[in-house]
Amino acid sequence: MGKPMSSINQSSVSEFLLLGLSRQPQQQQLLFLLFLIMYLATVLGNLLIILAISTDSRLHTPMYFFLSNLSFVDVCFSSTTVPKVLANHILGSQTISFSGCLTQMYFLFMFVDMDNFLLAMMAYDRYVAICHPLHYTTKMTHKLCVLMVAGSWVTANLNVLLHTLLMARLSFCGDNIIPHFFCDVTPLLKLSCSDTHLNELMINTEGAALMVTPFVCILISYMHITCAVLRVSSPRGQWKAFSTCGSHLAVVCLFYGTIIAVYFNPSSAHSSEKDTAATVLYTVVTPMLNPFIYSLRNRALKGALLKVVHRRTFSAQ
Repeated sequence: MGKPMSSINQSSVSEFLLLGLSRQPQQQQLLFLLFLIMYLATVLGNLLIILAISTDSRLHTPMYFFLSNLSFVDVCFSSTTVPKVLANHILGSQTISFSGCLTQMYFLFMFVDMDNFLLAMMAYDRYVAICHPLHYTTKMTHKLCVLMVAGSWVTANLNVLLHTLLMARLSFCGDNIIPHFFCDVTPLLKLSCSDTHLNELMINTEGAALMVTPFVCILISYMHITCAVLRVSSPRGQWKAFSTCGSHLAVVCLFYGTIIAVYFNPSSAHSSEKDTAATVLYTVVTPMLNPFIYSLRNRALKGALLKVVHRRTFSAQ
């Protein structure tokens, strides 16, 4: 591993050290087990949703199209960080190459952006379905849904490419230790001995706009949904709608709340411990919760999931 020295340029720093979540062996064992369980739950839960939606023709609607895309993105999202954490623990290694660090950062934030866009699309879909039910089939066409998802992939890649190139131009001299379990923007900016003003400016302007705009769209969609539900005379119908929307909003608030706390605060307000705890929530916990949140209160999806499980059980016998 290249020794961290002062007054050296970026090319001489070949590796970074990821300190992980804890330096105490007992805590490391516990965290390894927790991360493994959460990762397996994330992969299994999201893949089951994708399989259930793809095999049940009744679920070939815009809402489930967005949900299957969200499940795919969540599997990829968790896979950019958790397997590396598990591998480092097993191998007893904490290193990641400079190129590997930038690659991990690129894919991580691409999937963050996609989660961001898909949550907004799902909220808009529910808005049209509840507030404009007679126009739902004409507004939410399959072509429009595909274009929205494809446009999101293009936008996410262009956005992350910009921030990755801005990070790649920085010089790193002195310390190469990242007090985190993956290559995150904030600790990398702290390690750089270059002027990071442009990076921070782009994060707090372009990056913030790209993150906040879908969030505002989600809030407006749910405000309209709330008003429409309040006009429903049946208390049972109101409770059903509010309980479903409430669970969705809980995931949205957890996802956006932690991202805003970590990336859109002044750099002086950051502490590695708080940032690490917050990033665990949106990189590991949220992708695991999404399958449960979006399926537990959905009879059609639960029915499709049970069919998939029964089919696999009987085929294995």
